[in-house]
Amino acid sequence: MTDAQLANRIGTMVRCNRVEAPDYIRAILPHGFESLQLMWWQHARHDLPRLAAEVREAIGNADVTIPTLAIFGNPLEETELDRETHAAWVALIDNAHLFGASVVAGFTGRLRGRPLPESLPRYKQVWGELARRAADKGVRIAFENCPMLGTWETGDWNIAHNPAAWEMMFNELPNDNIGLEWEPCHQLFYLIDPMPQLLDWMPKIFHVHGKDATVRWDVVRRHGIHGKVPFAFHRTPGFGDTNWTDVISELRLGGYRGSIDIEGWHDPVYRDELEMTGQVRALNYLKECRGGAFVANP
Repeated sequence: MTDAQLANRIGTMVRCNRVEAPDYIRAILPHGFESLQLMWWQHARHDLPRLAAEVREAIGNADVTIPTLAIFGNPLEETELDRETHAAWVALIDNAHLFGASVVAGFTGRLRGRPLPESLPRYKQVWGELARRAADKGVRIAFENCPMLGTWETGDWNIAHNPAAWEMMFNELPNDNIGLEWEPCHQLFYLIDPMPQLLDWMPKIFHVHGKDATVRWDVVRRHGIHGKVPFAFHRTPGFGDTNWTDVISELRLGGYRGSIDIEGWHDPVYRDELEMTGQVRALNYLKECRGGAFVANP
C-alpha cells in the first residue's frame, strides 16, 4: 500500500478478555478489516509475548496492522483489580513492540467519588512514571474520552472526558507522548459539537475510535437529559449523527496518520446476532467516507 492508503486504516477492536484473540482474528479478517486494536478490561493476564506470536501467526500475510493496544480500568486507586490495571499498563507498554504497536490507550483512572481536580496529584504521580517508561520504549499513551457515567463532581473511572480536564491534565504533564484516544460518540453525549473539538485538539489525538451516537432531540426538548427517557444512544458508525466524511477529511488535513478502529458492542440495534453485521457495515461505510477504493493517478 502507498503512504496515502496506509493513512487512516479502518479496523476494529478485539476483546482479549472475552475471546481467544487468534481464533477471533482468523474469523473476522476475511471481512476486510485493515487494523486491529487489542484491548483488555481491568487486567491482562495473558503471556503477552506468546499472545503476540500467536496473533502474528493468525494475521499471516494479510496486510493488517496492530498500531494500538488498550487496557481499560482505574490505575489510580488501590483495590486488587486497580493494581492489576496498573500492572497491565506496564506490561502492555513493555510488550507493545511485539505486536507492532506504538500506542497504548485506556482510561486515566480517578479518585472514586471525588471531584475531578482532586485526582490530579495522583494522576501526575502515576502517569508521570508511566509516561517516562513509555517514552523509553518509544510508546505513546492515549486517554479515551469516555466519562463512564462520571461527571466533574464524581465518578469511578476516568478524568479525561472533558476539554477543561484535558487542559488541566496536559498542564500537569506536558509530555509529548501523552495524548488522547478520541471519538465523537462521547462528545455528542455531552451535547458537544465534535468537529470544533477535533480541530482544537488535533495535535493531541493519537488514536481514533470508530464509535458514534444518536441524540434524540425530541426527547431532550420534552424530558431533558436526566429524565426517565434515554436522550441518546451509542451507535456504530453509519447509524449515528456524525458526518464521518468530515471527520476523516479533517484528520487527514491535520496530519493524523493512525487508524480508526471500530468500537462495537454498544449499538442498541446492531447487537447480539447482528453485531458483526453492524461492524462490517461500519467498516465499509468508513472506507467510503475515506474516499472509497484507492485509484492510482495516471
